[in-house]
Amino acid sequence: MAVYTQLSAEALAALIACYDVGDLVSAKGIAEGVSNSNWLVDTTGADGFGARYILTMYERRIDLADLPFFLSLLDHLAARGCPVPRTIHDREGALYRTIGQKCVALIEFLPGVSVGDPTPAQARAVGAALAQMHLAATDFAGSRPNDLGIATSASVLAACGAGALAGIDPDLPRTIGIAADLAARWPQGLPTGVIHSDLFPDNVLMRGKQVSALIDFYFACTDARAYDLAVTHAAWSFSADGRQFNSAVGQALLAGYESVRPLNAEERAALPVLAEGACLRFVSSRAQDWLDTPADALVAKKDPMAFVRRLDHYRAHAADVFAAA
Repeated sequence: MAVYTQLSAEALAALIACYDVGDLVSAKGIAEGVSNSNWLVDTTGADGFGARYILTMYERRIDLADLPFFLSLLDHLAARGCPVPRTIHDREGALYRTIGQKCVALIEFLPGVSVGDPTPAQARAVGAALAQMHLAATDFAGSRPNDLGIATSASVLAACGAGALAGIDPDLPRTIGIAADLAARWPQGLPTGVIHSDLFPDNVLMRGKQVSALIDFYFACTDARAYDLAVTHAAWSFSADGRQFNSAVGQALLAGYESVRPLNAEERAALPVLAEGACLRFVSSRAQDWLDTPADALVAKKDPMAFVRRLDHYRAHAADVFAAA
């Protein structure tokens, strides 16, 4: 999340009036993430008792033709009991509206806290929630290809170029060759379905040991479910800078997932390669963002080396990391 576009109080009030959520009380920009502009919105509520929502303006990376997929997916999962926020439809039943040339959507606010240092019990709950989401999406009618897969990662890193990557960190250019090699031996034929593909700790809200919300589905796509698990493992099992690996958290995450949806033999065998690919996805996107993000944007650049370190750990210790998977 971030704020790239400023909206006046008058524009925000006029927009909120298009929904049956009461009058606008306040709207505060959220300075996190790298892709969209977001506001925390408070209204008087349709019943007069007050209500809170997240307002998102789609800015980068998102093809607006994909919005019906993303927003309908939220409604589908919420209807099946997953801890996922609903899309708030406007008074005409539309999933989103436009302001100028940009689209905006109002999303249900779910309470909870994103954890910075997860416990094994919390990681187990997240693994189970991810598997629940995978099963609940089985009958979702929509589909969307993964446009941030390993081939894209290899292409983005090559396009950034060794010189530009070295300007971020001298050790970063070597990932160009690693990504090209991994793309050539990427696992095929694994069970697929709709996946989140970006389930970082800041995209999970918790109350104690319980998951209260999975949020930010704007990278959701159709791909291998085990890849989604690998992405989540890479996001949850390391310190933010990637220097420390927490084996207990990683194993708990895998165990929680398999308590709901056991992996087959092919998925288990593929996890090390999938985890490397997950790391390269974020190495490439963070490197590209680092080079492309405007200097005056209200957003903090994210270090791609945090995922190079994860990548190196998986390449050196995959047998131990996934031994009990």
